[in-house]
Amino acid sequence: MDPIASYLPGILLAFGAFSLGMLSPGPNIMSVIGTSMSVGRKSGKALALGVATGTFFWGLLAFWGFTTVLSLYASVMFAIKIFGATYLLWLAFKSFRSATTTKKIVATDLGITGRPAAYYRRGLLIQMTNPKAALTWVAVMSLAVDASAPLWVGCSIVFGTTLISIFGHMTYAIAFSTAPMVGAYQKARRWIEAGLGAFFCFASYKILTSKS
Repeated sequence: MDPIASYLPGILLAFGAFSLGMLSPGPNIMSVIGTSMSVGRKSGKALALGVATGTFFWGLLAFWGFTTVLSLYASVMFAIKIFGATYLLWLAFKSFRSATTTKKIVATDLGITGRPAAYYRRGLLIQMTNPKAALTWVAVMSLAVDASAPLWVGCSIVFGTTLISIFGHMTYAIAFSTAPMVGAYQKARRWIEAGLGAFFCFASYKILTSKS
């Protein structure tokens, strides 16, 4: 099979898992939403770019660590796959549980005073100090990278997810600078969470059943 064709499904699945994960607001998303609503779109976009930069750094760290471990201890691939699949199942459980609740999105201001550069630095700090980011990246890399994967596979995931992060967080900054958008998202939130749960279950299954 052509090398590109053999790795493309895993790469697309990794992109899908990363993209859909952004639909479930965490600390980074809520910070962007809160800043856009309470301070302004310009500051929200600066914060979003900071978060996206953090995504790029996390991607580099994850890929470097992932490939280093596999090159030294190829036998640990099975354990990594189990860990990644288990974490995706945990995310699925959280999404299904969230879909059964009626919680409201509460966007709060970060209390920063200063130019957009200050919001950029805060966004970078928020993303780089997020402990869940490391777990998420293990799961994402497990979907596409194995011990025999060429360099371009990991690079495509790092740069692809960075672009997705920029687009996604900037979209939140622009769209959620108005209160009606928050209300619209709130109405669709339970269906979104349920869909996320189903996708994470599927991604976990793909990791466990992959032959590599």
